[in-house]
Amino acid sequence: MSAQAKPRVAVVFGGRSEEHGISCVTAGSVLQALDPARYDVVPIGISRNGDWVLVEGGLDQLRISDQGDLPTISQGRSVALVQSETGTNLTIAQPHQPPSVLGHVDVVLPLLHGPWGEDGTIQGLLELAGVRYVGAGVLASAVGMDKHYMKVVFAGSGLPVLPHVLVTTKAWAHDPESIREAVSSLGFPVFVKPCRGGSSFGISKVHSLDHLDAAIEAAAEHDPRVLVEAAAPAGSREIECGVIGGASGAPASASVPGEITVGGDHEFYDFEAKYLADQSTGLFIPADLPEDIAERVRALAVQAFDALGVEGLARVDFFVTRDGRVLINEINTMPGFTPTSMFPQLWAATGLSYPDLVAHLIDLALERGTGLR
Repeated sequence: MSAQAKPRVAVVFGGRSEEHGISCVTAGSVLQALDPARYDVVPIGISRNGDWVLVEGGLDQLRISDQGDLPTISQGRSVALVQSETGTNLTIAQPHQPPSVLGHVDVVLPLLHGPWGEDGTIQGLLELAGVRYVGAGVLASAVGMDKHYMKVVFAGSGLPVLPHVLVTTKAWAHDPESIREAVSSLGFPVFVKPCRGGSSFGISKVHSLDHLDAAIEAAAEHDPRVLVEAAAPAGSREIECGVIGGASGAPASASVPGEITVGGDHEFYDFEAKYLADQSTGLFIPADLPEDIAERVRALAVQAFDALGVEGLARVDFFVTRDGRVLINEINTMPGFTPTSMFPQLWAATGLSYPDLVAHLIDLALERGTGLR
């Protein structure tokens, strides 16, 4: 990139996971926020079967419909990353025509949620291609995506987490009774989750042993690794905090905490409560917390970010119990990023507007090299 050229930003979204549609919605918001006077933006969609295509046309195609249908990427001109002597280029391939070079890529913004994107896979591809990218690296992305290993790292770093049991399809097939006993020792209710899922797909709240088998089998439809986790103590509040950090050695920064409340027919913060209009769901930013508890949340958010070696951005989710304990639920290394999502709202309340937040994350990625660091 010359001193006079605008950085070329490839915004990559869609993907093969169940969160394909949510990723498209996120991308629509980010693309609208990127200043064309500051960046040369190239939107690239990954279809559900893994094809990379150039997304052309307006942003309306990347919005949730009035009927609640999520957008999808299905077709377009094929795109590939090709290394050359001068760097990494975007190349377009069309049937019966020679490939054409679209131009050099300075940074990739991978707005992918879930497996085959948020889990270190695309990060590894970009490292091999020698392209800078926004967000966590390969290891941090992979560990952050797998709820079991994430909790192992947190616990090993002395951070407070809820007890859990890992269920693999192999163990479930050969010795389900041992798993039932281990889960019973957690006490009910428990939450049963795909280890590497997101957007609450495949999650069940189980109140008794009678319903455990069905919940494990439902979660296993999404992931052969299933996490069964003790529920937070009754009356606990759901608190979230955003973190931003780079690789320059400067300490990461935490946003003000926010609180989620869920009512109506929702037993927990499920897909409908997160993404579809629902007046029973409330977001309160900043959260009404005692100052010492708010500071504890912010400090633990940064510690969780550093424990996994995350770069760029993350949202850390907590439970705050009635007696003031702060427990880490999970970390999201590519959180929802629409203007109404919690992560951007947390930073807006902290003083960083949505367009400035996107620009800041790109600038952090441009400062950071690829490879070991």
